[in-house]
Amino acid sequence: MVTLAAISPLWLATRAAGVVALLLLTTTLVLGVIDVSRWSSPRWPRFAIDGVHRSAALLSVVFVAVHVATTVVDGYVPIGWIDAVVPFASGYRTFSVALGSVAFDILLALGITGLLRQRIGHRVWRAVHWAAYACWPIALVHAFGTGSDATQPWMVAVGGSCVALVVAAVAVRVGGAAAGHPGVGGDSRPVGVAGGWTGATRAESGPTR
Repeated sequence: MVTLAAISPLWLATRAAGVVALLLLTTTLVLGVIDVSRWSSPRWPRFAIDGVHRSAALLSVVFVAVHVATTVVDGYVPIGWIDAVVPFASGYRTFSVALGSVAFDILLALGITGLLRQRIGHRVWRAVHWAAYACWPIALVHAFGTGSDATQPWMVAVGGSCVALVVAAVAVRVGGAAAGHPGVGGDSRPVGVAGGWTGATRAESGPTR
C-alpha cells in the first residue's frame, strides 16, 4: 500500500493544482455562460460578481501553470516542457496529455491576446477568445484521461458536479434567451475564460465595445 509519506510532494501538488484548476475553469465558464456582467442583485452588485468572474479566470491560469510546472519538475511521469505546450509530443498517454497541452495553449493564447487587445484590435481578440468555449471540455477530458485520481469516487463526484453546473448554466442562458428576459442571452460575445480576461484588461484597454 502506498502511503502519503512515499509520494513526492511535487506529485501531490500536481494533482491538487489540476483539480483546483478544473474547479476554477468550471466557475469561470459557468459565470460567463449565465452572463454575469449583465446580472446583479442587491446582495451581489454587478462589480462584485464581475470581480469573482475575473479572479476565477486569472487564478485558473495560475493553477494550470503550477500543475504543468510541478508535473515536469517532479519527473514522476515522462513529461517535459515541450510536451506541455506541443500536442502529441509526449509518448506518455499521448492523446490525453495532448489534450492538456491544447488546453494550456488556449489559456496562453487567451492571456496574451487579452493583454495585447488594444494593439491587435477587437476583431482579432474576439476571434481568438471564442476558443474559451473549447478550453473547459478539453481540460475535463484531459483530467479523466490522464489523472491518477480519475477513478476515485471523490474525483468522479467533482467531475460530475462540474458537468452538472455547466449544463445548468447553459440551460439558464438558453431558457432566458428563449423567454426574452433582459440580461440573459442575446449577446454574441465570447464568454467563459475569455470574459475573465476581458475584465482583467479592461482598465488598460478601455471598455468592451
